[in-house]
Amino acid sequence: MITTMQLNFNGNRSSEKFEVNGAYLKIAQQIREEVKEKTLEEAIQYLVGKVEGKSLFSKRLKTVSYSIAQMNRIIDAGECQAMVKIGEALQERGIELIAEAVDSRPLVRAVFIAGPSSSGKTTFSKKLSIALEKKGMTTQCLSFDDYYIDREQTPKDENGEYDYEHINAVNVDFFHEQFQDLLDGKEVELPKYDFAAGKSVKSGRRICLTSHTVLIMEGIHALNPILCQGIPPESILRIYISGLTVAKNEDGTYFPTADNRLIRRMVRDAQFRNTDASSTLARWPSVRRGEDKWIVPFQQNADINFCTAFQYELGVLKEKALSLLYEVHADDPAYVEAQRLKWVLNRFHDIPLDYIPPHSLLREFTGGSAFEY
Repeated sequence: MITTMQLNFNGNRSSEKFEVNGAYLKIAQQIREEVKEKTLEEAIQYLVGKVEGKSLFSKRLKTVSYSIAQMNRIIDAGECQAMVKIGEALQERGIELIAEAVDSRPLVRAVFIAGPSSSGKTTFSKKLSIALEKKGMTTQCLSFDDYYIDREQTPKDENGEYDYEHINAVNVDFFHEQFQDLLDGKEVELPKYDFAAGKSVKSGRRICLTSHTVLIMEGIHALNPILCQGIPPESILRIYISGLTVAKNEDGTYFPTADNRLIRRMVRDAQFRNTDASSTLARWPSVRRGEDKWIVPFQQNADINFCTAFQYELGVLKEKALSLLYEVHADDPAYVEAQRLKWVLNRFHDIPLDYIPPHSLLREFTGGSAFEY
C-alpha cells in the first residue's frame, strides 16, 4: 500500500504568492452551517452578496484551506450538486466585479490577463467578455500567442530546443506598434500564428477601438514589463489568474498547490491534443520552470489576482484522470509521479461530470463547453 511518506509531495508546490483568507467563502462549511435553512437559490444570493470587489485588488491570490474529509462528507450526503452551483455562482460574481471595475475606469482600453498553464485563461477571457458586454461595452478578444515570431527566429533554451516561453519569442515591437495604433483610433489587421507551419500570417481580421470597446488580451507574458513598456498604465487593467488550491488530507498533510493545474492539463491534452499522460507528466517540470522564470515573477504587477480553482474539482476530474494515469507503466520515468497523482485523486470521492454546467471554466479541460475554442 502506498503511504503519504513514500510519496514526494515537494515537486509540485507553487511559487505563486497566495494567502489563505479565513474570511473568504468556504463552500463546504457554509452549505452545512450558514445556509442550511435557506433554499438553494436563497443560499446562492446570500453567498454571492458577501463577495466584495476590493478583495480582488490584491497582490496575492486569495484562496482557502479546506479539508478533503469534510468535502467528501458533503458529497456523501448528496449535497455536492448544490456545492457545485454555489461554486460556479461565486466565480461568476467575481468576474462580474472585475467587469464593474473596468466600467468604473473610463480610461481603461484593454484588460491584460496572464497566468500559468491550465489556469483557464481562455474561458476566463470569454466570460469576462460577456460580463463587460452586459455593461454595454463591446469587446475584442486577442491572444498574445498570435504575436509569436517565426519558429526559426525563436530563441533556444539550454538544451537547444525552441523556447516558446521566452519573451523574445514574441514580436514585442510589432505588438507595441499595433496597440498604439488602436489607442490612436486606427484600424489594424491582426496577425495569426500558424503553429503547424511555425509562421506568423495575416489573419484577415481587422479591428479598431471605439469609445466603448475594450480589448481582452491573454497570454503568459501579459504582465511582463517589457510587453507593457510605453503603454499608458491607466489604459490597461492587469489580471493574474491561477487554479491554485490548499487542500488538507485527514492526516494533516497539505497537498501540492499546483496539482489542480497539472491534472487539468493532463485531462485536456489527452482529449484535445492527443497527448498521453506520460508525455504530459514528462513535460511538466519544464513547464513549471518556464512559469517560474517568465510568469510568476510578474504576478506582483497585477492589479487583480483571481483564483480560478474550484475546491471540488478533483472529484470531477478524477475519473478521466485516473484512466489516463493507469496507462503509465512501471518502466516509464513518469511512473512515480503517476502513482502519486493516483494517490491524490483517490482521496476524493467522485462527483459526476454532468453536475458541471456547460459554461463552467472546468469545461475548458473536460470538454462539453458552451464556448468555442
